[in-house]
Amino acid sequence: MYLVCVLCLFIMPIHLSTPIEKLTRVGKVTSGRLKKLGILSVKNLLEHYPFRFDDYSQILRTDKLSEGSLGSLFGTITKIEAKKTARRHMMITEAHLDDGRGSIKIIWFNQPYITETLHEGDTIAIAGKVENDFTGWVIKNPNFEKARSLDSTVHTARLVPVYPATGGITQKQIRFLITQALEASEEFSDIIPHEAAEKADLISKTSALRNIHLPRSASDYLAALRRLKFEELFFIQLLTEQSKKSLKSAIAPKIAFNIKETKKLVESLPFSLTDDQRRAAWQILQDMERVTPMNRLLQGDVGSGKTAVAAIAALNASVGGWQTAFMAPTEILALQHYETIRAMFPNHSVAALTSKHQRISGPVIAREGTPDRGNPAPQSIDDGIAEPVPSISEGSLNTRTRNDIKKAIADGRIDIVIGTHAIIQDDVSFNNLGLIIIDEQHRFGVEQRKKLKDKSAFVRMGFKTHPNECVPHFLSMTATPIPRSLALTLYGDLDISTIRQMPAGRKPIQTRIVEENSRQKAYEFIKQKIAAKKQVFVICPLIEESDALGVKSATREYKKLHEKIFPHLSIGLLHGKLKSAEKEKIMNDFKENRISMLVSTAVVEVGVDVPNAAVMMIEGAERFGLSQLHQFRGRIGRGEHQSHCFLFTDSKNPETARRLQSFIRAKDGFEIAEIDLSMRGPGQIYGTTQSGYLTDLKLAKLTDSDLIAETREYARVLLEKDPKLKKHPELKFALEKRRAEFHFE
Repeated sequence: MYLVCVLCLFIMPIHLSTPIEKLTRVGKVTSGRLKKLGILSVKNLLEHYPFRFDDYSQILRTDKLSEGSLGSLFGTITKIEAKKTARRHMMITEAHLDDGRGSIKIIWFNQPYITETLHEGDTIAIAGKVENDFTGWVIKNPNFEKARSLDSTVHTARLVPVYPATGGITQKQIRFLITQALEASEEFSDIIPHEAAEKADLISKTSALRNIHLPRSASDYLAALRRLKFEELFFIQLLTEQSKKSLKSAIAPKIAFNIKETKKLVESLPFSLTDDQRRAAWQILQDMERVTPMNRLLQGDVGSGKTAVAAIAALNASVGGWQTAFMAPTEILALQHYETIRAMFPNHSVAALTSKHQRISGPVIAREGTPDRGNPAPQSIDDGIAEPVPSISEGSLNTRTRNDIKKAIADGRIDIVIGTHAIIQDDVSFNNLGLIIIDEQHRFGVEQRKKLKDKSAFVRMGFKTHPNECVPHFLSMTATPIPRSLALTLYGDLDISTIRQMPAGRKPIQTRIVEENSRQKAYEFIKQKIAAKKQVFVICPLIEESDALGVKSATREYKKLHEKIFPHLSIGLLHGKLKSAEKEKIMNDFKENRISMLVSTAVVEVGVDVPNAAVMMIEGAERFGLSQLHQFRGRIGRGEHQSHCFLFTDSKNPETARRLQSFIRAKDGFEIAEIDLSMRGPGQIYGTTQSGYLTDLKLAKLTDSDLIAETREYARVLLEKDPKLKKHPELKFALEKRRAEFHFE
């Protein structure tokens, strides 16, 4: 049977496109299991990289053994048998291996089938750790394989790869299949330009694939790892640089800086702008005065005042006759932005549009047709026919009102439209969209952002000389600061403005870990704060019970606090399964201090602003990432009084304690983001699974700062010399394929 399999291996040609079920020893069941790992073809298999290696490269001798030695032995089986232990009735397989210098005992637990594979007289290699028990030297549960020499081994006597696996698939199976698949590795093209590969000292793609799976030395593996990481990041940098160049060739509305209106808005604010806010606003206003589309990311810690900066940009767009679309990830945040913006702009028409709500305030301008692109639309309501529209109460919401708002948006009679995904639905269109603002942009996918850009009639019609190249200015915001490495990749095509300063008068939030035996003390402290008219957030990881995870749910926590701990307090419960009207009522009651304590899930992570809230309780704190904990903590400390954040955990894991202590010690969200990125990776922090291309990173990490910077420079130089990649057709084809897969803008 073994000979037949080997013959099949040599007879059947293997290509990158070969379906996985065509490989030797892959039947229907095995192929189904491999497909769970995303392995459908030989190409997928070769790109299924090991996540670590066991170093069994040291060749051991039976006459020179020592306790704890890790390595491989090569010899002949002199005895092998399976038997059941008397005490525990466990099946063990015991063998003796002679390497010509002596003998060593081998034991496998609960693997009686090994006696069907190995027999006396077989020449094998084994790999494992040497132990010394009361009978002498022994190796327990070693890797093994039949081998004629140590040069031909896969599972022993080398750096042995360990792969991501699934139920029913063993490491031996994956390694066996990899050895077959490597036959097709030469079909991969070396698409990195020769000049760049030579300067960067990269090995060939074929060599890299062989050495990433079956390296003979650590240096071979590191060279392979560098080559494959380089290619992954090089692709991203090329896409990013091309996106930048494409944007620079497009045309956007030139929105003039209106100093008079801007000054009036700034003076009307109940606070003074920080220097960082002024600097960021000026950078944005300068961008908007250019005919090249702005593509800027505004990052700042929670509570640093990003919304005020965005409002200044929206004001200048509105005065210049252009519409602004302001998109938020949650209904709560969208409605909060609406209330903030409409209060700032009583003389401008502002609308809110979510899946459940529609509202409008300010004067709606009656305009005939689309404003002339060369001549700005009326700059004040005195230049048009004012049609005052009062705020719409929830009781009067109806289909006609919603349609009226959508028609007013399409006619260009609404200056600022604030909403959730609802504003990118097919039935919503803009007349003269000049500015797009997206809050917490990492929560939206590339395709969603592109869809919003395409909403503008300005984009759809374009200019005769530049068809389909006219785009609105684009401002994205995030309260999760971007580490340098991530800024060079995920946001590499964006200019970045940063607000580090916090508004004057803010006190640092005192944060501490509360173990179970200190819980009652924390409750007593909270009672004192509530007696002083302060309010409390309580955050829980899940909505419903989860026996598997053992995490406190919001519903159970609410019941416990309401019935046992604080029975005389007014306590609210907020989670994603509530109806929209219920959520809004609870949040309004909390803002108005009709509720002293709000028990909630992560729905309050972003945007909720309750200055009187001074205590944050986070149950199951170990379940959250550090950046998410920082978002929660940012819901308090917005008033002049001292605020406190309590991290409740019953975990005894030292790693948990280390993580939470690093969170407490970190000075700000920027430091926390760096720590969180190194611990968890970008997908869990920034939602990059929605952003497309970063999900394709199999080996490179966003902590590879030096390599990221290096590949960015190589990409920039290449596109300067060959902008259309005419001299590199294979690279161009691969890049276009990647662009289509990831919907890259």
